[in-house]
Amino acid sequence: MVQEGRKTGDEKPAAEASSRKLPANRSVDAAGDVVAPERPLSAARTGPRARSASASSSALRPRRRVPGHRAAARNGGRRRSEEEPDNLRSIIVLRYEGETRDGLFHGKGTAHFQGGHVYEGAFSKGNMHGHGVYSWADGIRYEGQFIFNVPMGHGTYTWPDGSFYEGEVVSGIRHGVGTYRCGTKDVFYRGQWQRGKRQGKGIIYYNKEMTSWYEGDWVNNIKDGWGVRCYPSGNVYEGQWRNNARHGEGTMKWLALGQRYAGQWEEGVQQGRGTHAWFLRRVPGSQYALRNEYAGDFAQGVRHGQGRFCYASGAVYSGGWRSDKKHGQGTFIFKNGRVFEGDFVDDRVPEFPAFWTDDAQTPELSGTRSQTPPSSDSESSRRMTGRASGCSLVGPDMALDIQSLLAAFPEEQRDPELRQMEFAVLRHIAELRTAYNFYSSLGNEESPDNTFLLTRLQLWRLLKDCQVQRHGITLVRVDRLLQEEGSPEEVHSPFGTLLFRRFLSCLVILAYRIYHRDVQSCNNVLVGCFSKIMRNNILPNATNVKGVFFSHPVRTAVAANYVKRCWEIYKALCRLHSDPPRDRTMTMRHFVWMLKDLDLFDNELTIGKVVEILCFESPAMEEVSLCSLDLEMNFLEFFEALLCCAEVKTSSVVIPPEGDVAGKKLWESHSPPQQGLSILSAKLRETLHLSKSKVTDWRDSVVKLPTDKEEPKSEELDHWVRRTQLFFCKIFFPAYEYSLLLRKEVQEERLRNEEQLRNEERLRKEERLRKEAQTRVNCPKAKETARLRKQREAEEVQRRKMEQEADEAAKVDVLKEISIQSPALPSPVASTTSVGSLKQFPVNGRRKKK
Repeated sequence: MVQEGRKTGDEKPAAEASSRKLPANRSVDAAGDVVAPERPLSAARTGPRARSASASSSALRPRRRVPGHRAAARNGGRRRSEEEPDNLRSIIVLRYEGETRDGLFHGKGTAHFQGGHVYEGAFSKGNMHGHGVYSWADGIRYEGQFIFNVPMGHGTYTWPDGSFYEGEVVSGIRHGVGTYRCGTKDVFYRGQWQRGKRQGKGIIYYNKEMTSWYEGDWVNNIKDGWGVRCYPSGNVYEGQWRNNARHGEGTMKWLALGQRYAGQWEEGVQQGRGTHAWFLRRVPGSQYALRNEYAGDFAQGVRHGQGRFCYASGAVYSGGWRSDKKHGQGTFIFKNGRVFEGDFVDDRVPEFPAFWTDDAQTPELSGTRSQTPPSSDSESSRRMTGRASGCSLVGPDMALDIQSLLAAFPEEQRDPELRQMEFAVLRHIAELRTAYNFYSSLGNEESPDNTFLLTRLQLWRLLKDCQVQRHGITLVRVDRLLQEEGSPEEVHSPFGTLLFRRFLSCLVILAYRIYHRDVQSCNNVLVGCFSKIMRNNILPNATNVKGVFFSHPVRTAVAANYVKRCWEIYKALCRLHSDPPRDRTMTMRHFVWMLKDLDLFDNELTIGKVVEILCFESPAMEEVSLCSLDLEMNFLEFFEALLCCAEVKTSSVVIPPEGDVAGKKLWESHSPPQQGLSILSAKLRETLHLSKSKVTDWRDSVVKLPTDKEEPKSEELDHWVRRTQLFFCKIFFPAYEYSLLLRKEVQEERLRNEEQLRNEERLRKEERLRKEAQTRVNCPKAKETARLRKQREAEEVQRRKMEQEADEAAKVDVLKEISIQSPALPSPVASTTSVGSLKQFPVNGRRKKK
């Protein structure tokens, strides 16, 4: 039974740490470890004394006292005013022995100060300047550089208790890079300092054997940032720190307990998402090739929330957890393939108290087994086991899940097909386990329990090595054929894992898809297809690793630093596939377009060279001219193509030699994301040795290791590491980031233009509405004005008509008057004359009328 529980490392509780009696000049970190005493180099003990000498006396003269000394002595050594410097008595020179010039101390000499302080060393124009030794009366001693009475540069402090500091000093304070060792405790620190405190990068050892140490970031004397902590028991934590506690993302390994946790931390305990694994040292060929592993939510160091527990037996539980126990809705898949879905309460199923089956048990739980209830219903048993009758010939860790294939056969033929398929798997089980173990170990560190899970990235490499693509099937299509339940994004994820039984099922499914047309017999179709893929693909080619990524352990370790970032770029460049399952993929043509958009083509890296790289392992690799750029490529092909492009594009780059300091600084300024180049260079041979030993342990008689002539030289590996680092850190990633920036600016510009167009359209609309509103307001006025105008015109016409009628009436009246005044009828002539004369004076007639 595997033990587990809440692990917080070797750190002491806070109460215990605070109760320890320590000197006033000692400090204790959160782990209960004694750290460097800060008293020796505090400003009050070193810097102010030297600075006060410089501030109060620009030149020290023999037997001269600083003004104010008598007043200071009368006041018991107190300062007479605030402007007077501290420790005034300490700078009074009582006796000087040595060289002088122009009445000033100059050259080699020894000065004795009041209070018992002594300086021996170089003087310049009355100042302590150059190399010298200053000894305080209480036993503190400084030896190093002085600049105008101030310790400055490189020096060494020693204290009466045996403590010492050697390194850079600024104004009498530790500042820069230095080494400190405590005299009373086995504490040793080497790293960066700032104003007397640990700040920056540094490593501290807490015991004499140097088995307890911390290396990483410091802020104001506390662990803050990224660091590695090794405890006396051998337990190791690597990750983020805050306020002397594990906080953020990190990995803790408990070597004695055989456990490892990788995930989120908060104030020293597991909190958030994480993965906890339990290791058991085994020898190759043990019954179970898996380990107990939980991936999910944690709260205060216990499993709490939603999570998935994979057992070493092959059983899997997915669902709710509460206080390290299965609680809530969950699904339990037993090692024989049976499935139970339902509610769990404190690791039990309330509906079935007699829940019993395999030995699948959560480590360190309440002792209650989570088991499938027995059922007498044959249909229910058939649904849970996947078979109507009989028992499986292979173990639960090799149970085949090929129901999708068996559904195409008549019902009476399914059981014989499955049984014969299990016989075929047993015939090749040794070769299949060897291939699984070999490829699952590629790119991984040494495991304490010899257990590795095959990832999709490693499965793709196995299929490419076995030349599956020669049958006209791409790795993207393989992912679709082997797709399980999950989101479309997870179909092509390189980080998915496969158990050994899933690996076997995938090979059976793939064999049927490739060779089912070549099998003529109606019986044992699956066996015929599986035998063909084993004979033609797996046995001749397995463990013969090709490609760039997994070609060498060192190259794999270096290139693995860029996998996650390249996966993000790959997902961003993929396009939605029109056919089901509507996943996102990219083609070779898209890859070429990407390089063109990033402006990576030059005289070295041409389009023809990129096409040659892409077609190297494609189904039509016989001739580059026949390679179709419309073929889909998965992430492994995308990443290996980038590695090949890195070699081509940086082939003309001159690598600086080891002695070139400027070139070394240039390269070190762009270290890989997860570890520096110096660390990689130091571990090249170690990684190579470990990888060789692991492969030899599994199948030394089958795997052909490269000879010494085939083994790349360390210089070539180092150059490859530097070129790859140059391509990704200074060319590819910056170019992609710049393209994202341009894309963002274009998007913002387009949004601004759209906003401007919308504003202009809004203004035009508002203007149109304003005019319409104005028109609506002015229309009644216009109508009223027109009406009034017409009324005025009508009145004018009426007035003129009335005037005309009045004129005519006046004429008539005049004629009547004339006719009345003439009694006899006039002659025609007289009448004419009278009328003529009347016409000549029409106005007089009116006036007369008036």
